[in-house]
Amino acid sequence: MRVPPVARGPSWAPWLRRWDEQQERFNPAREQRFLAMLDLLEVELGPRFHVLDLGSGPGSLSVRILRRFPAARVTAVDYDPVVLRVGRGALGSMGGRLRWVEARLGAPDWTVSLPPGRYDGAVSTTALHWLSVPELSRLYSDLAHLLRRGGVFLNGDHLPWGPGEPQLVSLGSKVRTVRTSRREPGRGRETWRRWWEEARRLPELRSEFVEHDRRFDRRLSLRPPRANLTLDRHVRMLKAVGFRPIATIWQEFEDRVLFARRGPRATALD
Repeated sequence: MRVPPVARGPSWAPWLRRWDEQQERFNPAREQRFLAMLDLLEVELGPRFHVLDLGSGPGSLSVRILRRFPAARVTAVDYDPVVLRVGRGALGSMGGRLRWVEARLGAPDWTVSLPPGRYDGAVSTTALHWLSVPELSRLYSDLAHLLRRGGVFLNGDHLPWGPGEPQLVSLGSKVRTVRTSRREPGRGRETWRRWWEEARRLPELRSEFVEHDRRFDRRLSLRPPRANLTLDRHVRMLKAVGFRPIATIWQEFEDRVLFARRGPRATALD
């Protein structure tokens, strides 16, 4: 009797590559931003460390950290079951150095599922602008206690100028308009919308999309993200919970990497 072939699921690695492609489509300097973050981690933390990847998506930044630093560990945190499934399928645990945590950043209980202990750092890229002001405030306050004294925080994102800099706000708006008009429709196969639409057709992601739609407005997965809080607002919120110094360590117009070091303020828990 002929045994029917075993049904195989999709290879998740190409879906991670496609994720990177559509992200680079609206953020061409993405790899330069990653490189700046990795260089700073090397200078600040050395070759062996444990960091949180906040809003990790399918692990684009996590995998770059772990490939560059073979002794490092990353705990990747995200709330979207779709991208977590892709990340777990594409990367696994990378030899036990990568741990995936499903949690809603900034929620009162988001730290419950994290591995215990202090972290050397936290990183995030193109993610925290999704949070409300109360969620971001709680996240920064929690980081002040999750990071060891001297631990570092890096946020690579679109961090716009505020209303106190009207000329710079106008400049940033004009640059975005120029770049949008220059973006050729045929440049690269992938787009944000196409990735999500085609992922939704995969039977293997059916249950994840049911949960995704329960948690999020479905429209969020059909358009690229837009930044909300200004650079100054992020700086003030980090200062309020004891981070010093705080500075932009890489920048291309309003695309920045914001660096902050956890100071001695939260000594009650040390």
